[in-house]
Amino acid sequence: MGMWSIGAGAIGAAALALLLANTDIFLSKPQKATLDYLEDIDLKTLEREPKTFKAKALWEKTGAVIMAVRRPGCFLCREEAADLSSLKPRLDELGVPLYAVVKEQVKNEVKDFQPYFKGEVFLDEAKKFYGPQRRKMMFLGFVRLGVWYNFFRARSGGFSGNLEGEGFILGGVFVVGPGKQGILLEHREKEFGDKVNLVSVLEAVRKIKPQTSASEKK
Repeated sequence: MGMWSIGAGAIGAAALALLLANTDIFLSKPQKATLDYLEDIDLKTLEREPKTFKAKALWEKTGAVIMAVRRPGCFLCREEAADLSSLKPRLDELGVPLYAVVKEQVKNEVKDFQPYFKGEVFLDEAKKFYGPQRRKMMFLGFVRLGVWYNFFRARSGGFSGNLEGEGFILGGVFVVGPGKQGILLEHREKEFGDKVNLVSVLEAVRKIKPQTSASEKK
């Protein structure tokens, strides 16, 4: 009986741990970014001779949709990039560009990512777009049912990838208005493959107010 009791207790503890792992109790809560924080981020172009510029240049005239990519080689990130790229014709109609930032440039990972993403990609070496408080999902992600569902969804959609680069710092998607209109949408990935809602992206984009010459002078 003693061994049975120990075995039952161990199974019960494992079941409880699995249950808790699939709640949001152990997930770190994201800290909202401010416009001032995002504006001051240094980004680099991916040219042979890279140029450094402030992130606000991406949206100060037209607004922008920006994906902070967790890892370019990740098939879940490639799936989200393709989803966002499906909005490109509508974004073009509205005059709003689509961009991505990556936190490292490993081998050909960015080049291999670009067929999935129909916008320009820039380097955020300081990983500021992944803050103000950087959040990681480590091996907890592999016992979450939502993550396994996301794996199955992306694989079923024909997406594949590799394990090159850092993939634990969680990414996100921003819609930022021009000038000082502010952040209209901030989606923070809560687990691997937690994609932004495309309807929400378009709703945020439609709130973008075009800059007028008067507002530009202020």
